[in-house]
Order: sequence, then structure tokens, then C-alpha cells
Amino acid sequence: MTCLRLLRLAPVCALVLLAALPAQAAAIDGRSLTILWVLPFAGILLSIALMPLFTPTFWHHHYGKVAAFWSLCVIAPFALQIGAGGTAHVLLEVALHEYIPFIILLFALFTVAGGVRLTGNLHGSPSLNTAMLFIGTVLASWMGTTGASMLMIRPLIRANDNRRYNVHVVIFFIFLVSNIGGALTPLGDPPLFLGFLKGVDFFWTTKALFMPTLLVAVVLLGLFYALDSYLYKKESIIAPDPTPDSAIGMEGGINLVLLGAVILAVLMSGTWKPGVELSVFGVGVELQNLARDILLLVIAGLSLKLTAQQTRRDNGFTWGPIAEVAKLFAGIFVTIIPAIAILRAGPDGALGALVSLASNADGSPNNVMYFWLTGLLSSFLDNAPTYLVFFNMASGDAQVLMGTLATTLLAISAGAVFMGANSYIGNAPNFMVKAIAEEMNVKMPSFFGYMAWSCGILLPCFALVTLLFFMF
Repeated sequence: MTCLRLLRLAPVCALVLLAALPAQAAAIDGRSLTILWVLPFAGILLSIALMPLFTPTFWHHHYGKVAAFWSLCVIAPFALQIGAGGTAHVLLEVALHEYIPFIILLFALFTVAGGVRLTGNLHGSPSLNTAMLFIGTVLASWMGTTGASMLMIRPLIRANDNRRYNVHVVIFFIFLVSNIGGALTPLGDPPLFLGFLKGVDFFWTTKALFMPTLLVAVVLLGLFYALDSYLYKKESIIAPDPTPDSAIGMEGGINLVLLGAVILAVLMSGTWKPGVELSVFGVGVELQNLARDILLLVIAGLSLKLTAQQTRRDNGFTWGPIAEVAKLFAGIFVTIIPAIAILRAGPDGALGALVSLASNADGSPNNVMYFWLTGLLSSFLDNAPTYLVFFNMASGDAQVLMGTLATTLLAISAGAVFMGANSYIGNAPNFMVKAIAEEMNVKMPSFFGYMAWSCGILLPCFALVTLLFFMF
């Protein structure tokens, strides 16, 4: 049996292991882990960045196996260190508490939003493109960055399918709709939802992050309009629009109702506290979270049942983007385990020097560093657990963080949400938008090519946010 076949069987073997082993609590002490444990995570990041450039055919057919390989580079040493049962318990915790709810929410939003089709021929002028980015940015806080991204990206790409220069449209879409716009409510982005579950008031986020979000959004929309206007005028020959002229309309409107149901299901899991916990092989699953995930799957099923298949075909809907996200993020969620454990060890971990930067000499929080450390780590690590690490480091008490340490909580929240736009893997919608754009023949930049855009455009914006909100 070849190595590729073995890797293909790895998920099945893992499930068998989880089912067969007895429940066994496992503790990963980040203080005992060296920096070498982060290498598999670095490996999967470099694979995502470089393999599409140098081995595109192999990557296209085997990216799931590459993710499985790097996952095994963490799983095998853990099995030797804490035993097979302990390793299985850790993996099951990550699966039930983080990965499965994460994928179910993405799946539901992807399925429901993919059933809404804006018909008619929009023409991608600078004014129209800016207006669509503005609408998507506003929607992101109320239907999630994933929901808003899946709803708006296909119409925006179709509106610009005759433009010679259209890559920048998708890049700014990722900046604004897939990230920045999700900063105003706990529904917008997973780290803010975790803060809501920890006791942060629903509308504290709206009030505290309104001005930083408004600042960044206005700067980016203004810059986009200027750039798009320049490129629009530069296109001396505009190809015939492949989309036939027709009246503007909408198909699959029932999915807007279902999107509302998704929002209610998520809100329910944060407000309904029955105090019931189920045990799955020794891992506790709260009833409200299980109910939410079941409701989301039912809603996705209703969307598939109630939406005409022709509408999805005309929308260019395929399962490719969500499959890619599911496979790659499975590897990311596994390889990130030791990195998060090291961060949670605080000053006693291998990254202790980095973590210590978040405190001033007198022990008070350094809000500038909280913003940048949370943000830069959220650019490559999962921003939800990164948010929790710094949330707990600052105090862990939501009332204190909304009171005397409000600026610190603002720094953590803004860093986790805003800087998810720094890389393709900073936030799940980024990768989904990239995959959809490539399916629709937009030549998206490579991993590092995208970061050249984000560093050149976003980092100055974040420096301005630092100056105005965290320096004094």
C-alpha cells in the first residue's frame, strides 16, 4: 500500500481509534513543549503557501493528504508522550469543541447563502463595486463574515467578469466583508462570539469597536474606490460582458429566511443555559451547543430541499470550496494544538518572551502589544483560541474587561478580527472566497502574493488604529 493510500485512510483510522479507546483525560502542559512542536504547523502553512506555486497539479489532487501528513507529525509524537488514549482524548476535544462546530457553521452558511442568486447583469463600475463592498461590510456583523461573504462574492465577481483588472476587487472583498465588517457583534466573527459566551455584553462589542471599524472601513473603501477608478480608466479595451443583459432580481429568497434562522440558532446557544452536559467518550458537550449544531444541519438540509437546483447551478455553486476548507482546516486545527498549548503556558512556555511583551514594567497591560500580538498570531493561528488566550491573560473576568480594562479588551477584540485579513488562513471565509474566485476564473495571488497586498495596505491602517486608540 502506498503512502498516499495510507494518508487517505488516516481519518478513518483516527475515528476507529477514538471509538475503540476508553475515555481518558489528557493534559498537554505547554511548559513542557519546545518550539520544535510548532514545526508541523509551520509545515502546513508553508505547504499551503508554496505547493500551489511549485507543484500545482499534485496540490490540487492531494492537498488533503498533505494536511493529513502534517497532522500525523503531531499525533504520532503525542501518542508516544501521553499515550494513545490521551492523544485520542485531546483530538476528540478539539473535534467536538472546535472543529466540528466550526465546520457545521461554515457548511450551513455556505449552503444557505449559496442558494441566494442575484439575477440580472450588474456592471462592475467603481461606484457599484464600492457600494457592494459597503453592503457586504455592513451585513458581515449581522450574518457573520462567512454568510456575508458567501452571499455577496458571486454577484460581485459576475459584475466584474469582463474587467481586465478584477483581482483587487476580490482582495478588498476579503479585507472588508470577510474580516473587518464582522467586528460589530458577536455574530460577526468567532472570537467575539466566544467573548459573548464568556460574559461580554452583546452590544458592548458594537459600541466599543464602532469607531475603529468605521475608521478602517472608510479608509479601505476610499482607497478601493480610488484604485478601482484608476484601473477602470486604464482598461482601454473592455471585453464584451459574458453575462446577458437582464433585469435585476433575486432567486432563492427563502434562503434569506433560513439565514435568519442560522443567526437565531447561534444566538440561542449563547443565551440558553440549561446546565445539561452530555459525555462523548469522556468529553463533555453542552446541550445548547449540540442543539445549535443539529439545528444548523437541519437548516442546511432545508436550504438544499427548498432551493431549485437550477438556481444553484446558475449561481456556480459547487462543494469544492467547503471541501477544501474542511480538509485544510482539519490539519490546521490538529497542528495548532501544541502552538496554543505553548501560548497558554504564558511566560513559562517556549514563547514566554513574546507573551511577556503584553505587560508593562508595572504589571499593567500594554494595550499596543495586546493589539499587535493578538492580531499577528490571529493572522496565522485560529483567531478564536488566540482571542481566548489573551482574554484569559488580561483578566478572564468579562466584567473587569468591560470596565477598568475596556481598552485592553478592545485591543484583543480588534486584533483578533481585523488582522484575520492578513493572510488567506487568518479567517475561514478568506480561503473560501479565494477558492470560489478561482473557480470563477479570477487569477488570485499566491499565499505570499496576497500578503504583499495585505502588508502594504492593511498594516498602515492598523498602525493608525494603534496611534488613535491604544497609544494614550
